[in-house]
Amino acid sequence: MNGIERYLTDARSAPDTRHVDVCDGLRAIAIWIVGWYHIWQQSWLGPNLIVAGRYVSFDPLVRSGYMWVDAMLLISGFCLYLPWARLGRDDPAPDAADFYARRLARIHPSYLLALAVALAVALARGSYGGDGRRLACDLLSHLTYTHTFFYNAYYATHLGGTLWTLAIEMQFYLIFPLLARAFRRRPEATFALMTLAALGYRLALGMLCEDVSMGFNQLPAFFDVLALGMLAAHLHARLARLHHGPLQRVACSLLAVALIPAIWRLVRMQAACQGTLGIRQGQMDHRLPFALLLAALLVLSANAGRLLRGALSNPVTRFVSSVSMQFYIWHQTLAVWLLEARVVPSPLAHPNYEGDLLWQARYTALCFFLSFALAALLTYGFERPVSRALLRRWRSRRAQGDR
Repeated sequence: MNGIERYLTDARSAPDTRHVDVCDGLRAIAIWIVGWYHIWQQSWLGPNLIVAGRYVSFDPLVRSGYMWVDAMLLISGFCLYLPWARLGRDDPAPDAADFYARRLARIHPSYLLALAVALAVALARGSYGGDGRRLACDLLSHLTYTHTFFYNAYYATHLGGTLWTLAIEMQFYLIFPLLARAFRRRPEATFALMTLAALGYRLALGMLCEDVSMGFNQLPAFFDVLALGMLAAHLHARLARLHHGPLQRVACSLLAVALIPAIWRLVRMQAACQGTLGIRQGQMDHRLPFALLLAALLVLSANAGRLLRGALSNPVTRFVSSVSMQFYIWHQTLAVWLLEARVVPSPLAHPNYEGDLLWQARYTALCFFLSFALAALLTYGFERPVSRALLRRWRSRRAQGDR
């Protein structure tokens, strides 16, 4: 059997609605780009290559790498709603208490560990300078996942610059069971309301606030991204029930690949935004079209043929996806600590700003290596064992309570 015949044979198999394999690849791409952006902020290593004698620059991709946090949230919305999307008409809805328990068991212990380490380092360094009120605000707001509401706990925190995304996730988890029920009953209306809420919020923010710094990444600003993730899960579950012949799989593959130039164009447009205010306004303006393209790419690639799905779901992407939360939590903090400790030697006082290419390359490689090594250690040595133990205890208590 030749390659084309294998491709067509595989194209007849129905797509999975329990574990959508291409999510691993898209999550891995998103987390890699976000990590590259944060490490680039410390190294200033120009992402440029010479390929077959031709100059290729990835500068727009890295310079606008923060956009891919939206991709991570969209995938989160997709994965959260997928169990609801595959329910039959008469199937009972998933239990809300069990949903909260699973989310807390997976995220909260790792989050607390990150806070404890960051707090210990900050206190050892005297970062708060005896300012007890600032320390209390920073710590208490992080413990309650409300630090996005306070400038010093959001932009000037000593407890980790990436944890704001987990606050957005946790805030969304609180209302997700209600949204999921509404989406299951009236998907079109719920999607429209969530999207209009996000558009209205961002429009009002841009009109009323000269500086949108404290508003453009709040939960309401992401409602359309999350709604698109939920809609993508809804569409994927419906498509999975249809007969998938080779032509449909090939068409989905071609359409998915055709979206890449459009995504690249949006990336270039965002990278061209100038100044802090311009960048943040650009994020708000480009958020919906970027999420639309990513949602379409997710649905199409999930229903594509063997070649594209294999490119997105392979041992490398599955590993990166499996450790993505720990990588995201720690990579930026680790990069800053490595820079401050001057772990990578250089004769220059500021090798990143002064363009020491050898130092920049070594530092970037070390940041990625240590970040993934630490992420793997914490995922398999802490996150998963602790999560399983907490869930066993939760289910045992529920079983005893039901007697």
